[in-house]
Order: sequence, then C-alpha cells, then structure tokens
Amino acid sequence: MCRNIKTLHHFEPPATQEEVRASALQYVRKLTGLKSFSKANKEACEHAVDHISAVTLDLFDQLVVHGPPRTREVERQKAIERGKKREQQLRDRVLRENAAEAIRPTER
Repeated sequence: MCRNIKTLHHFEPPATQEEVRASALQYVRKLTGLKSFSKANKEACEHAVDHISAVTLDLFDQLVVHGPPRTREVERQKAIERGKKREQQLRDRVLRENAAEAIRPTER
C-alpha cells in the first residue's frame, strides 16, 4: 500500500473533503506514475480525482461500522510505534548479518 494514502474512514472528527481529495490525488498520481499533470492530461486527471473523491465520500456514507470512531492522536501513536518496531527489526537484521560476516572465514 502506498504509505502516503492514509485511512480516512471512521474518524472523530470525520475526514474533510480536502483530505479525501488529497488522497484521491495521491491515488491518481500513483496509478499514472505522474508527479504533476501536463496540460494534455490535466483535465482527465482532475476529472478522475473529482470522481474518486465523490465515490469515496459516498462509500464512507454507506459503510456500516461496529465500534467507536478512531482518533487521529491514537492512530498517530500507533504509526510511531510501528515505525520504531520496523527500525528495530532492521537494526537487528543488520547486526545479525554483520555478526555472520565476522565469524565467516575470509576467502582469498
């Protein structure tokens, strides 16, 4: 999943139309591989962003939820913890690889 596209559904306060549009823009950029839209493609891409935004907001209205809304602060803390865990796993892997290289006989 693209890390720039964030979960927006079922938050308190709810996601704004601007947040949904920003995610739709990231989605279109990801799919097309375009960082910015040329004059030739701008209208088609903007139409796609508008359409995806509208469909997303409609989807949010139709989804059935079973639980309390998320809070941005709690989700931010979870993301920080996941990042710390990934970083520690990477450090552990590098240390294991370095240790394995140190005990391996050198080839000449």
